[in-house]
Amino acid sequence: MTQFFKFISYIFHPLFFPLVGAVIYYNLSPKFHPPEELQSVIIRVAILTLFIPIIFFFLLKNIGWIDSIYLKDVSQRKVPLYLYVFLTFMVVYGVVSPVFSIELYYYFVGIIGSLIACLMLVFFKFKASMHMMSVTGLTLFLIGLSFHYEVNITFALSIMVLFTGLVASSRLYLKAHDAKELLLGSIIGGVPQFLAFNYWV
Repeated sequence: MTQFFKFISYIFHPLFFPLVGAVIYYNLSPKFHPPEELQSVIIRVAILTLFIPIIFFFLLKNIGWIDSIYLKDVSQRKVPLYLYVFLTFMVVYGVVSPVFSIELYYYFVGIIGSLIACLMLVFFKFKASMHMMSVTGLTLFLIGLSFHYEVNITFALSIMVLFTGLVASSRLYLKAHDAKELLLGSIIGGVPQFLAFNYWV
């Protein structure tokens, strides 16, 4: 069971969710997106939100600033969060267009809001669950897309609810977080996405 929950924690790592959100958006959007635009956005999002952070995480681990990519110690979160906020700002201002992909644009704006909230909590020595922050944020984004495009994605949302439960269970089972940290992670992941609905849903 331990190996199973470790696997869940790995495949639902927060680093994957920005890219997954972008891929889902382009698959659900009824708008026409030129293949060149789609490929360009996906590649740049992958580089900025996945590959560069992974390289930096390994660098920080090698110099002893962090123990693992899961950032179990709250004091080790500052530098990675600063980096990730900066990289996500780069996505918002240089990769995703608010004119042609306003939904995806505000998804990343919501991610920035969640990251800043998580960073602020670090200064109060509180470790919110970034796993729950990410999976809840993506779930809210899917709900927004469902209303915005008036499409029935009940099955996909059901799967996301299942995934959310699995992620929460894995973090509790592995003693990575307690219930309060999971709840707070869900709040700071969902609220910014919900507030962003005012601008695109």
